[in-house]
Amino acid sequence: MNAIGTGELPGGRGARVVLVDDHRMFRAGVRAEIGRTEETGVEVVGEAGDADQAVSVIKSVRPDVVLLDVHLPGGGGVEVLRRCAELLSAPERPVRFLALSVSDAAEDVIGVIRGGARGYVTKTITGADLVDAIFRVADGDAVFSPRLAGFVLDAFASSEAAPVDEDLDRLTQREREVLRLIARGYAYKEVGKELFISVKTVESHVSAVLRKLQLSNRHELTRWATARRLV
Repeated sequence: MNAIGTGELPGGRGARVVLVDDHRMFRAGVRAEIGRTEETGVEVVGEAGDADQAVSVIKSVRPDVVLLDVHLPGGGGVEVLRRCAELLSAPERPVRFLALSVSDAAEDVIGVIRGGARGYVTKTITGADLVDAIFRVADGDAVFSPRLAGFVLDAFASSEAAPVDEDLDRLTQREREVLRLIARGYAYKEVGKELFISVKTVESHVSAVLRKLQLSNRHELTRWATARRLV
């Protein structure tokens, strides 16, 4: 996609944004909410639904801010950050990344912040607050949903890297997302609605998680996730 100008408010404030999320309906909703350039100063100049598309679009249009989902086909948000590292550290007009995800798990927050994102907000954020967060990140500030900031402070207060969990690493990013929701007590139908996938797909992911972790049922799965503070 190509840039189509720079949206600005009367005071000269404007931000060019790329939306990266694998749910097209969600991207459309965010675009409708924040992309009214004359009102918000935000101009959506590109979209992507997986890691490869995201890297291509970001490098092509060089936006001010990327709204980045954590879980994406092709490697996830961390992979996008890794492949765009030179843009994050560009001496002039660096591209800033703001994670926007349904996940509020500590490991997801810490992972993308270590990867170079300037902030992390959950999808419960209001449109007005998201616009404010975009401009703050564009200005170089760090922005977090209230309860998530503690994860980052705790993680970076210690010089030791988080231990590798080999069991968890067996799971795909989507399987981890389903795991957390099931462990929180969501019914399959509720998980499907939250993640925009069918109940049959949820069942397939749960079966894969149980098999990989050698667990027998969702009760054991919940205990496993709780012991690792994933819930």
